[in-house]
Amino acid sequence: MAALFFQWWLWLAAAAHPFFVSVTEVNHNAADKTVEVSCKVFFDDMEAVLKQNYKVVADLSKPEQQAQNNKLLSDYLSKHLAVAVNGKPVALKYLGFEKESESVFCYLEGSGVAAAQTVDIKTDLLHDFTPQQINIVHCIVGGKRQSNKLDFPAKQASFKY
Repeated sequence: MAALFFQWWLWLAAAAHPFFVSVTEVNHNAADKTVEVSCKVFFDDMEAVLKQNYKVVADLSKPEQQAQNNKLLSDYLSKHLAVAVNGKPVALKYLGFEKESESVFCYLEGSGVAAAQTVDIKTDLLHDFTPQQINIVHCIVGGKRQSNKLDFPAKQASFKY
């Protein structure tokens, strides 16, 4: 009986996770003069926000929807994520996504960034989905990592190096 309860609890926990969090990592690659960005989000939350905003069913695990999903994710991220280095906005190019277990990883890159003394990151990912959203931001410049936790409605993190 205990094993059955445990299996039920695991299913319930997976079906309705009790927290809403994303992790965004911004890495300045001095050798390539780029800013590399990755965002990790629960895939079911991302699918729900895409459906809510674009009125389409986005199944991030279906290869036949890859082109549609890339277009949706690119548009959504361009509206909800921005990076500025040394006070200048960085044009981020969407590179793609991959689904891993319960998460989706989205990748972006900005070029022409030789040095970084300050990095400002604006993220309101999934703020339009739930006011319980927490966005964790990591920034790495010259191998030095700094982090910030943004509780809704906060959406700005600034780092100095």
